[in-house]
Order: sequence, then C-alpha cells, then structure tokens
Amino acid sequence: MKELFEAIESLFVNVLFIPMDALRALELESWGIANIINWLFMLIGFVAFFYWMKELKSFNDNNEENRDPKAHSFLD
Repeated sequence: MKELFEAIESLFVNVLFIPMDALRALELESWGIANIINWLFMLIGFVAFFYWMKELKSFNDNNEENRDPKAHSFLD
C-alpha cells in the first residue's frame, strides 16, 4: 500500500506540477510577465462572465423561462 501512495506522490510532484514549477520560476525571473499571465486569466474570466450575462438576457428577452412560482421543485 505504501508503494501506491508513493506512486501517487511521484505522479503529482514529478509530472502534474511541472507547469506550476515553471510559473514559479517565471515569477522569480520576471514579475511583470507573471502578472501578465494573471491579467490574462482575469480577462478570460470577465469575457466569459459578460458572455454568460448576454445569453441570460437573450433568454429573458425571449420569455423562455417559466416564471411560475411552482415551476421549480425546490420552491415547493
């Protein structure tokens, strides 16, 4: 059983955390590049959020949602 947990540890530490180690090394070398990566992720999140709000508005404008108080079982 010990070998199984050591194999899982080896998988995560030596394989799956390689991108995180690269980002850590990049941050130590250049603070600006590391922040550009963070801003890129935030930009992707904002774009996804605004896209989702636009889709919700289109469904709301088309009256596609059942707004009856008994429409959802968890409201009973």
